[in-house]
Amino acid sequence: MPYLRGLGVYLPAPRMTSGDIAAASGLPEWVVREKLGIHQKPVPGPGDHPARMAGWAAQEALREAGLEASDLDVVISITDEHKDYPVWTSAPLVAQMVGAERAWAFDVNQKCATFVTALAVAEGLFAARAEVRHVLIAGGYRNGDLIDYTDPDVRFMYDLAAGGAAAVLSREGPGLRLCSTRLKTDAALAQTVRVPVGGTAEPLTPENLGRYKLRVAEPELMKSRLETVSMPGFLEVIGGALQDAGYTPADLDYLALLHMKPSAHRAVLEGLGLSEAQSIYLSDYGHLGQLDPILSIKLAREAGKIGPGSLVALAAAGVGYHWGAAVLRWENGADAGEGGA
Repeated sequence: MPYLRGLGVYLPAPRMTSGDIAAASGLPEWVVREKLGIHQKPVPGPGDHPARMAGWAAQEALREAGLEASDLDVVISITDEHKDYPVWTSAPLVAQMVGAERAWAFDVNQKCATFVTALAVAEGLFAARAEVRHVLIAGGYRNGDLIDYTDPDVRFMYDLAAGGAAAVLSREGPGLRLCSTRLKTDAALAQTVRVPVGGTAEPLTPENLGRYKLRVAEPELMKSRLETVSMPGFLEVIGGALQDAGYTPADLDYLALLHMKPSAHRAVLEGLGLSEAQSIYLSDYGHLGQLDPILSIKLAREAGKIGPGSLVALAAAGVGYHWGAAVLRWENGADAGEGGA
């Protein structure tokens, strides 16, 4: 199994506060802070384009891993579809920015579950191709551009933020060893959240340009369905990944969760028998989509919540509707040589 050896995070300087969101949406500020769990979130400044933010984070991840760009065999971009240019693959630009001239590069997109999905892809590459030694996973995110704060149906997406994050995986440690991954899809929600114009179903025109925003097509279906499947989906993929790795929730030291409303965050922890101290709630960062697990691991490491020997789970869900989880163990010293993730 590969090891996560380096992390990188890029956050733009501008911030949108709970007060700003309240003013834009008409919600009381206490609802934004306490019910939605948003104190502030990074928003893009000039030049903060998704693939570029991914490249900046990737440079940091390589430095932390102690690797040169020439060491990379594969670059996987997890930048979302809302990126620098439409109908465009972002992985080659990330490879160009870090100088990975030898690597082959491709994009993966599974919305907010993309990082976990990319870990599963990387896991397969390491298993199937002996020549693959180092893989870079990097992405940028700014889907917050697509939010209409006057639309109450997208209130659960008011937290969408901007940033970049990256992880370097290597065949050899030390670092966070990837023990297992587990993915799940509920296709019943395939068309619930989307930008309704700009695709082949309804091409973009001057008349419909104002509708180029994220919308919930079937709000009642989504609400009723998620009430039934959301929490079981999280617990299933986390429990399944732990079981595949030979562990139980009682073995976990830390759970890296994507940003969601505080009540849902607590429900996942309670469902696993974990305390709030075993996770970090991203109230000052909002939701960086698929990048949240990378940010959460970095923050946990800086806060001393994880270290050598720690067992860590990542969990995410994305519209479509997809859940993903991964289990990693920090191996150091006698387990995997000197150093750390």
